[in-house]
Amino acid sequence: MTEPQLISLQDRKRANLAKIATHDHYLVHREPDGTLIWEPAEIVTATERALLAEVGLIERIAANRADPSRLRRRDRRHAPREH
Repeated sequence: MTEPQLISLQDRKRANLAKIATHDHYLVHREPDGTLIWEPAEIVTATERALLAEVGLIERIAANRADPSRLRRRDRRHAPREH
């Protein structure tokens, strides 16, 4: 646990958390007594969530990545180039 830090709200109820924040996203909820609980969060898209739910697919991907003989070379001659 770190030492308490005083965070003052600006006129638009905004606060600068640079002194204490270690993550980019937080899920915040308010307790009945007014205490704010900040829980580090990660944003996962619906597509990512669906992919992660496919256990068999995740296992096949891991198996393919673990076996170099399954890797295929990509022909990048026709791939668009970033400038």
